[in-house]
Amino acid sequence: MAHIVSFTFNPFYENTYVIYDETGECVVIDPGCYSKEEQEELSDFITKKGLKPKYLINTHCHIDHVLGNKFVADSWNVPLLMHKGEIQVLHEVVNYAPTMGIHYKKSPEPELFVDEGEVVVFGNTSLEVIFAPGHSPASICFYNRNDKFIVSGDVLFRRSIGRTDLPGGNYATLMQSINDKLMPLPDETKVYAGHMQPTTIGEERRENPFLNE
Repeated sequence: MAHIVSFTFNPFYENTYVIYDETGECVVIDPGCYSKEEQEELSDFITKKGLKPKYLINTHCHIDHVLGNKFVADSWNVPLLMHKGEIQVLHEVVNYAPTMGIHYKKSPEPELFVDEGEVVVFGNTSLEVIFAPGHSPASICFYNRNDKFIVSGDVLFRRSIGRTDLPGGNYATLMQSINDKLMPLPDETKVYAGHMQPTTIGEERRENPFLNE
């Protein structure tokens, strides 16, 4: 059985996720750990649990989701996995981070690319890749069918959706991604988003104002 643990990091209150199972293997998704204290919090959890990170994963590459990429890659010598359509987004962070007063430690380059329908496997756990652009050019979500949860990045939030006013964002594309890719999932599917608290597909189908316009 997969276990998912969240940490809220950095000035953007971004959710970083560690997913692990009984084998001890794990993945770190969207490490936003920025300060030394945040890095230590993540490291202490992984160490105390005796976990073995296998992949560093980005759902997309906006600054708040990649601030800890270098720390995780250096600490556990794991490859960065993402969609190839996010490379330019990742490369732009180094240029605009100083304008936001953020000291950004440059992310390593991705070593692995995934796309719609592929599966990321670690331990006894499988995460199905769902391509869901609109918030960013090539956002991806990760769906665990057995344990009924999805890591949605900034695609879908509790009672909200990802913003579309950033470069590469498009409202119509985002809504199509949500309606065509996420809403068909079972109601009980738990949604772990890039910000705010978890929700479920069923709750958002009933209560999300963007889906009931």
